[in-house]
Amino acid sequence: MPGPDEVCAVLSRHRYTGIDLGPVGFLGRDGELRRRLKQHGLSLAGGWIDLPFTDDHAFAAAIPSLSAALDVFEEATDGLQEHPPLPTLADSGSDRRRANPGGGTDVALDIDGWTTLARNIATAARLVRDRGFEPTFHHHACTHVETPEEIERFLDLTDVGLTLDTGHLILGGGDPVESLRLWGERVNHVHIKDARADVLRAVVRDKGDMLDVWAGKAFVPLGDGDLDVEGFMDGLVRTGYDGWLVVEQDSIPQPDDDPDLADKHHAINRNVLRKWIP
Repeated sequence: MPGPDEVCAVLSRHRYTGIDLGPVGFLGRDGELRRRLKQHGLSLAGGWIDLPFTDDHAFAAAIPSLSAALDVFEEATDGLQEHPPLPTLADSGSDRRRANPGGGTDVALDIDGWTTLARNIATAARLVRDRGFEPTFHHHACTHVETPEEIERFLDLTDVGLTLDTGHLILGGGDPVESLRLWGERVNHVHIKDARADVLRAVVRDKGDMLDVWAGKAFVPLGDGDLDVEGFMDGLVRTGYDGWLVVEQDSIPQPDDDPDLADKHHAINRNVLRKWIP
């Protein structure tokens, strides 16, 4: 597994200017963290923080993990970044949702579930803002905010900005170009990645779960899946968006994978985006 300097070096080599936090401590802490980012010419763009928003007891128990992540955000930025990182909140989902990628009415939250989720998101957002950061919320496959209808419900019930993730939106049954048109005013963070809906359909048909989605390589380099990259990026530019654009590719490495595959994918993705990113 590559270490933090190897990961940072790949991004720097392909002229990326930011990196997500990863697991708390992966990039280091305090001075080590700031030195590593400075050495590679990187800023902190955001960081994944999933919490069990639909379970009051579990959510209360998880608040220390949110605080620990926010400690690292403070250590990384020292208040000096032009574009501050966005703590990226997400729902932890459930075993039932993870076993049913793509969502559906039989696994959707009821009214009480939505009330609980919205209340706990509001608490988490307040804690984030109290630390001087602005939260964003990431819809995600196999969680309680996955489908376009669920994202709409989240937007109606909260005041938190949306991380629009093109790959997870495709797997949730949405159209990233149309969704950007509908939700653009609430989008404060973007994860751009490509995905193949046919892989998801095969997993659902075979009654697989989210691990099968990843292992089946549903997420592919930009331009190799169902994302209209040009249409999405043109639409994003038209909105006047001025935040982080995080290039991602979710995958589970396989024993026979090319060890340089991640480097190649970063090069491909950067090349695809060259028209919009100097």
